[in-house]
Amino acid sequence: MSLAVSLRRALLLLLSGAIFILTVLYWNQGVIKTQSYNEAQLRPHLQKDRSSAPIPLEKSWTYKCDNDRCVRVNYNKNGANVKRVSFISCSMTCGDINIWPHPTSKSLVSGHTLRFSVEDVQLRLDTPHREVRKRLKLAFDVLVRQLRQIQQLEYAAPRAEEISSVSEPASKSTDGAASPLASGLFSSTFGSHRSGDLDSLHVKLSVHESGELDFNLDNDESYELATSFEHRRLTVHIRAKSFFGARHGLATLQQLIWYDDEERLLCTYASSLINDAPKFRYRGLMLDTSRHFFSVDAIKRTISAMGLAKLNRFHWHITDAQSFPYISRHYPELAEHGAYSDSETYSEQDVREVTEYAKIFGVQVLLEIDAPAHAGNGWDWGPKRGLGELSLCINQQPWSFYCGEPPCGQLNPKNNHTYLILQRLYEEFLQLTGPTDIFHLGGDEVNLDCWAQYFNDTDLRGLWCDFMLQSNARLKVANGNVAPKHVVVWSSALTNTKCLPNSQFVVQVWGGSTWQENYDLLDNGYNIIFSHVDAWYLDCGFGSWRATGDAACSPYRTWQNVYKHRPWERMRLDKKRRKQVLGGEACLWTEQVDEGQLDNRLWPRVAALAERLWSDPNDDHDFDVVPPEVFRRISVFRNRLVELGIKAEALFPKYCAQNPGECI
Repeated sequence: MSLAVSLRRALLLLLSGAIFILTVLYWNQGVIKTQSYNEAQLRPHLQKDRSSAPIPLEKSWTYKCDNDRCVRVNYNKNGANVKRVSFISCSMTCGDINIWPHPTSKSLVSGHTLRFSVEDVQLRLDTPHREVRKRLKLAFDVLVRQLRQIQQLEYAAPRAEEISSVSEPASKSTDGAASPLASGLFSSTFGSHRSGDLDSLHVKLSVHESGELDFNLDNDESYELATSFEHRRLTVHIRAKSFFGARHGLATLQQLIWYDDEERLLCTYASSLINDAPKFRYRGLMLDTSRHFFSVDAIKRTISAMGLAKLNRFHWHITDAQSFPYISRHYPELAEHGAYSDSETYSEQDVREVTEYAKIFGVQVLLEIDAPAHAGNGWDWGPKRGLGELSLCINQQPWSFYCGEPPCGQLNPKNNHTYLILQRLYEEFLQLTGPTDIFHLGGDEVNLDCWAQYFNDTDLRGLWCDFMLQSNARLKVANGNVAPKHVVVWSSALTNTKCLPNSQFVVQVWGGSTWQENYDLLDNGYNIIFSHVDAWYLDCGFGSWRATGDAACSPYRTWQNVYKHRPWERMRLDKKRRKQVLGGEACLWTEQVDEGQLDNRLWPRVAALAERLWSDPNDDHDFDVVPPEVFRRISVFRNRLVELGIKAEALFPKYCAQNPGECI
């Protein structure tokens, strides 16, 4: 009996122990699962592979250089005795230097390349100008951030030996500045490794001559870039006379670096020498944010791409007859009556944010309120405030009698309150964007029939002249009684009246490149900015958006059309007339464009304009043919934009990109 009791006790103890062990195992299993899940949450990039990268990997192909052309060859890693060469590495080492825009002078790069990681990049500043120093640090931080994006660290699947090390060394600055990595702007890296050819890549920026940071058309934008390699240390020395030149040097440096997906590292040249400066002072892009609203992020994304292409003026056509999205400090009624919605507006802080961001990229923001025409919605509250009619013909029908497209609206040239409102708006814009020697007053497409309903006893052409001159006088008051050196107006039949002084007024010529006005304006002594509708209007070619009237300009302007347009050559301008050409600007009116299409409407066509205005390369081809070398370089530049998150338009089938020269 006692034996049976003992056996039962033993069995109970064993059963209890088994239950305890199973319970512990069960809960431990749950903890392990939870820990694994949390780790995946905290390190989501561990779950990604490079199929998520903007440019897909092409492991089945290798490339070889044959007569300055990359040739695609099938690659079998199991039977190959040589390492696979990626397309970008071949493109960067085969043929002419692969920079966009092409430098204006002879450039030299070595065939010897070096591998490194973004963590190797260090900054050294050499300038006595404190504010220049601050701005250069910001520009360098952008370079590091974009190199990190190019290196695809957030997409890289970790190797087994890399997962054990979860800390990341910060980028270093010998100037003592907190780098973007050290300041926590970037997440930890698990996909990089430090088995490259460099222990450090020193970027030395030297700016001694000018401490100027305010934009003007006389800014020296030249730079020299030279590299030297010794004892596993690469030094990139960028010398410039101003911040603007040094920043362009950083944009060039970024294009001397590429990501090799076989090495899983960044690559660059062991030695290089580039001397560079722009041919034209004004290299612009205009975006209309009235016909459709564009977010601050979309505008900033556009500006970052402009910086890489060395464009220097962002012309922000912020209002028009369709909407008035800017919230004025002095006259909030303009946005209250004119914005599409409360969420589709720009505050002063928004404008300031865009402006400060653009400065880091060497891009000046030029705000334009078109006047006197294109001023309808937003201007209809004057009578309620006892200010009279600020604008006339607002929403008048039939619209085709009184404006170029609906809705109509044209400022009242005989109401002094209208000029006071413009003066206050100019004050706000100048305070937000900073000192400038150039300002855009608008002035285009005035419909004299609208005014004739109210002032039929007046010289209507003279009335336009009076309006522009009074607006310019108000601009001077808004600018602290200092007249900007250059005041820009759009071309029209009225700009040939010669009532605006050619010593100050610049005409932005938007009409056809063969129109007589091109010659007349130059003969009348005006400086001009070319924006020809038949070459540099990027909204053309998408068909009519309304049932009546001519609402479309055709055909589509390809990047080749943009690139080959050299009006100063076609017009056979002499040296005197060429000096009157300040530069050019691509325009994107947005009747048929919203934020979802912005990137591919602009890029890479705006890049084609950027090279035309930066280096204006000469070639032996006729006016309609782009050299194959240009196709090769713009294809690589387009891929760089895609790497940085710009949804640039495709140039041709991918087969053509993989086989340079075959499709041309």
